[in-house]
Amino acid sequence: MGRKAMTNLKFNTPTKTPARSEKDPTGDAQPIRREQVLIPPVDIQETDEAVLLMADMPGVSRETLKVECAHEHLTIEGAISVDLPENMISVDADLRSSHYQRQFKLGHEIDSEKIKAELKNGVLTLTLPKHGDHRVRQIPISA
Repeated sequence: MGRKAMTNLKFNTPTKTPARSEKDPTGDAQPIRREQVLIPPVDIQETDEAVLLMADMPGVSRETLKVECAHEHLTIEGAISVDLPENMISVDADLRSSHYQRQFKLGHEIDSEKIKAELKNGVLTLTLPKHGDHRVRQIPISA
């Protein structure tokens, strides 16, 4: 038997976020710096019916998560939301100014209208179903 062909799913490099300025607690302006873009690690599994994509995105909530599919491009983005107590002042905000972003190019066999997303314990799970004509099916053999 031959090796199973993998669905065409390509990874794209995340885009840079525009520069922005920040201030420290004393009111002095800090040099302009770029917001840190984190690339979430992913696991990809494939069945005959679908491709499962699991992305680790700790610190991201449902409210700050965005999953978009435009044409054959699937983008996942999520801002890390860390709330500080009222009496605490942020001196350096590397974590608070970070977000996850990753883009994938989907193959023609993925049915983008039926993609499902679930976020649980910091793990985003996407189910990318295949079109019916791209699913593996058994062919009966006649005598």
